[in-house]
Amino acid sequence: MARYTGPVCKLCRREGTKLFLKGDRCYTDKCALARRNYAPGQHGQVRKKPTEYALQLREKQKAKRIYGVLETQFRRYFEMAERQPGITGENLLVILERRLDNVVYRLGLADSRSQARQLVRHNFFTVNGRKVNIPSYLVKVGDVIALKEEKKDSPVAKEIMERAASKALPAWLSYDANLASGKVEALPKREDIDIPVEEHLIVELYSR
Repeated sequence: MARYTGPVCKLCRREGTKLFLKGDRCYTDKCALARRNYAPGQHGQVRKKPTEYALQLREKQKAKRIYGVLETQFRRYFEMAERQPGITGENLLVILERRLDNVVYRLGLADSRSQARQLVRHNFFTVNGRKVNIPSYLVKVGDVIALKEEKKDSPVAKEIMERAASKALPAWLSYDANLASGKVEALPKREDIDIPVEEHLIVELYSR
């Protein structure tokens, strides 16, 4: 499956905001955006007034980069959101939040969504007791995401469990430290989704 493999700090600098793509490093003074708060490239420090289209495009790019989704899949999520009742932009964010790699990240079982994606691909987790190694798998209310029993003794798994025990959870998820498993208690609401994206601009972009 295609995915971006370039330097992720450039993405934060291009968007002009922290996308938290490198986990705990993003909270330190090593963050590239904190050191060079301008876009990458030869003309990165040139300031110009963005057009309406540019603002809409930047919001779409931010959402894609935060969740690690490329254009074809993102467009498919948007079409799903359009078919659902309610506000299309909020529906889109809820769909993105339901991705298995994002839920693993939200549970504190990975430092970043990219690490969560890698762990899912390497068969570290089950959903309702069944092996699922597809990062884009969309969880449902009531689903239980657990660390596989045979993985719990590995150094990576022990670090995962220690990390998860100290992380704050969003309201729509719960976590059992003894079982190293989390449960989807409800679908997230817009106020539960703390990403710096104005989703209505994405809807406007696709409606052009």
